[in-house]
Amino acid sequence: MPEYQVCLEREVKRFADLSSDETSDLWITAKEVGARLEQYHKASSITFAIQDGPQAGQTVPHVHIHVIPRRTGDFEKNDEIYDAIDMKERELKEKLDLDIERKDRTMEEMAHEANEYRALFS
Repeated sequence: MPEYQVCLEREVKRFADLSSDETSDLWITAKEVGARLEQYHKASSITFAIQDGPQAGQTVPHVHIHVIPRRTGDFEKNDEIYDAIDMKERELKEKLDLDIERKDRTMEEMAHEANEYRALFS
């Protein structure tokens, strides 16, 4: 199952540094995104997670909520989801490292994905 992230327009390193309005907006957006993704992926649940600080597993230094559609049996043990989040965080950090070679998606791939999500969130 794919993992999604919801973040703020303003880059903030730690959750405690968010304003009350930003905290509210972030969770309301995560709630709305989660509900639509649950339907879209025909999932039965959603995991929402924040890793706040390096010792909590945060590898990308800005506040974001992981939104992960879930299905029965998607992990042998439910808490394995956190290992999967850690792996995705490391992958994202590597993608953001401009010194590492990466393969860009084609315009067609990005257009297809954008059209799917545009329809989902319209």
